[in-house]
Amino acid sequence: MSQRQLSRRARKVHRWLVPIAALPLLITAGTGSLYSLLLQQEIDAFWLLKIHTGNFGVLNLQPVYPMLLGTLTIIVTVSGAFMLLKPSR
Repeated sequence: MSQRQLSRRARKVHRWLVPIAALPLLITAGTGSLYSLLLQQEIDAFWLLKIHTGNFGVLNLQPVYPMLLGTLTIIVTVSGAFMLLKPSR
């Protein structure tokens, strides 16, 4: 596979995966920060920790949520770095 094809494929994967990866990452960052802020005000919002760790009520992703976040982060980072270091022009 040529460098140009590899670069196009990385851009395609990155463009497709970023919107999918952004939501769980933002949920995790937001709930963790909000829980910390509320705890400083002596408000215990334990339900935020459940969301933070992947328990979304009916949909419980706690066993796979850390692996999912890690995998999505690595794929998006590697494809982004590849695009940054190897421009398609």
